[in-house]
This record gives sequence, C-alpha cells and structure tokens, in this order.
Amino acid sequence: MRMDGNQAVVIGGGAAGMMAAAAAAESGRPVILLEKNEKLGKKLYITGKGRCNVTNACGRDKFFENIVSNPKFLFSAFHTFDNNRLEKFLEDNGCSLKEERGERVFPVSEHASDVTAAFERCLKKRGVQVRLHSEVRAIETDGEKITGVRLADGSVISTGTVIVATGGLSYQGTGSTGDGHRMAQALGHKVTDCVPALVPLEVIEDWCKRLQGLSLKNVSLTMSCGKKKLYQGFGEMLFTHYGVSGPLVLSASSYFGKRKGTDKVILTIDLKPALSEEQLDKRILRDFEENRNRQFKNALGGLYPAKLISVMVERSGIDPEKKVHEVTRQERRRLTELTKAFTLQVHGKRGFEEAVITQGGVSVKEVNPSTMESKLVRGLYFAGEVLDLDGLTGGFNLQIAWSTGYLAGTSSMEMEGQG
Repeated sequence: MRMDGNQAVVIGGGAAGMMAAAAAAESGRPVILLEKNEKLGKKLYITGKGRCNVTNACGRDKFFENIVSNPKFLFSAFHTFDNNRLEKFLEDNGCSLKEERGERVFPVSEHASDVTAAFERCLKKRGVQVRLHSEVRAIETDGEKITGVRLADGSVISTGTVIVATGGLSYQGTGSTGDGHRMAQALGHKVTDCVPALVPLEVIEDWCKRLQGLSLKNVSLTMSCGKKKLYQGFGEMLFTHYGVSGPLVLSASSYFGKRKGTDKVILTIDLKPALSEEQLDKRILRDFEENRNRQFKNALGGLYPAKLISVMVERSGIDPEKKVHEVTRQERRRLTELTKAFTLQVHGKRGFEEAVITQGGVSVKEVNPSTMESKLVRGLYFAGEVLDLDGLTGGFNLQIAWSTGYLAGTSSMEMEGQG
C-alpha cells in the first residue's frame, strides 16, 4: 500500500478520538478515524445516565483538585484546551449547553447523541474520513517511528502518525477492551495496573441488604484507612444489596486503590452534617419530648428514613421497647454519636462491568505532557482513558479526554509540519 506520511490515523472514535481527529484535521491535513463499533461515541451515550455530563465549569484550581491520578501531567493539555474552549467548541458545532448543580455541564436537550452529532458535523466539515467497523490489530513501526496500522481484515493503512484513543476497560460492551494497552505494550510502553474506578463498594456488614434501595441525600462521607483520611465529600449515596453506591461512594472508590498498608478501610457517614452534636442532641430531645410515651423504636420517624430506623435501633444498643422518657442521657449520647458517625467496613470494589472509568493505563512517564507524543516511538500519540489519568465524577473524566485529545491532534499536525 502506498505510503502517505502526511495522513494521521486516529484509533478509537470515543470522546478523545473524535476530538483528536477534529483537531488534527483543523489545518486541512488528511485524517482517518478508525472505530471498531457501528457508530462513533458509543460510550458517550451512557455517560451521565444518557444525558452526557460533558465537562465541569469550575475554575482551574478546582479542576485539578478533582483529578485523582497524575494531575500535573495534565497541566499543558488543560491549559491548551480547557473547559471554556470545550463549551465554545460544542456550541459552535450546534450543541447548546446548560450548567447544573455542582457546575456540571450538560447538553440543553439532555441527549448524549447531540454531543456526538456536534462532533460528526465538525469531522465532516473538516474532511475527516470516518471508518466504522474497523478494528485495529497492531501498530507497525520500523523500529524508531510509526509506519502504519494493521486492521483485523489484514489490510494495512500506511501512516507516520497514529493517535491511540481506545479508552480503558470499563463498559466493555462499548468496545473498551484494552486494545490500546496491548498496542502500547507491544511498542515497549509500560502499562500501570488497571483497576475499576468510580465504582460501587462492597461492605462486610450483612444488615446492609435490609437498606437496599435507600438513598441518602445531603450526607457527609469520609473514607479512612487507619489514621489516614483517604476521602471526604458531601452529597448523595445509595445502599445496595452488596454495599453502597451513588455519587459520593463512586468518588471515594477512586481513592480506595491509592491506600497504603493493610489497615481496615472504614466509611463514616454523618447523617446530619448540618447539625453539631450539641444541636443534634437538642433536636433528639425535642423529638423525644413529643413522643415521650411511645416506644423508642416508634419515636425515630422524624430523624431517619423509615428503612434506616431498625438498623439505627439495633446499632444504638437501646432497648427498642423502652419508653422514650426512660431513655438515659448516656443512651441518647450514643444515638447522637451514631448519627454523626455511622460506620461501614469496606470489603472491596465491584468489577469493571460496573465501573465508570479505569484507573491505570499507559504510563505518563513515557509520554510528553506538552504534546501527548510517546517518548519511545516517534509519531505515536496517546489521548484519553488509555492513559494513566482519572478524575472524580462531575464531568472531569470527559474533560481529560477532550483536553488530551485536542493536544494530541494539534501536536501531531505541528510535528508533521516540522517534518
């Protein structure tokens, strides 16, 4: 096949790949975008429950506070193409946006398909050749630089520039099956251990099953290992038959793998974070006064959701049949402490099939943060979740994809111009 060193090949038509292809084609350079699925942006369709939380509108400092792995590596990429530029890009390509609680940004339509459609318009306008049902098996080199990519059907596309944007290992039904990691390793790159992140947690407490389906809003969650606090956040969480889930827990899970040592990992929930212990005690006293002749187990409806009451009664150690006016000050104190520090012990994380993202990937030590080019192979670039980069929920992981995708695309174009 004829060598066309001028064309760039992007592997993977997800968030990072679509952005990389759009950026590389901005100067009129020929770009081929290869996607093994039947459509582009397949994983985008399920992000934000199908609404697609495209980014977070927060400032730079807050953005980096929400990056869990290798935030410093992202400085150049975010500086080059930040959340404001992403919003302008989507708006310019016909996808109107809105901001919601927590500075999360969504399409006005609440349809992820509108984000993909915006990219499809841009790719078409810039002349990108999109090839669906095109699975890449290997990246070929002459030992120093890229020479082409070999597809599953045996054909070879000649190129001197390849951008790998194949995603991680989460949501494997969308095609994220570690292809990029295998390609990177075959070319001598180190791939760090890949584990599920933004994933529900399993706990050892059996009574958790009784709370299945219970959602807690406006609670504070702390995850600690021994004396070290791994995570603290405020928001929503959900009990499941195996443990806990919901936005707070997903964020906490990203720090579970970062712990050192073998100490137990404990989740502590403050069920009434707006009240101090003293204020809470007064609130309990007031409730008890109104229910003074009722049994303890029947006097907690104003304090806790119905599903939680039997567990709170058990864990407080107070006799459920006891009349409220007979509850001692010491017992009331125990109830206050339990409400402010309701604990669970983490047994482990759920698997990749339930993970929003992958933690781990191509080692950023072997990638130039100013260009996203491999330090080992000339003409090889990486973007998105294939890299060892991840953030918390709220649009941060998609912004990682947009920023690294854009930088990889523009850098590949500039390098070619220099060649």
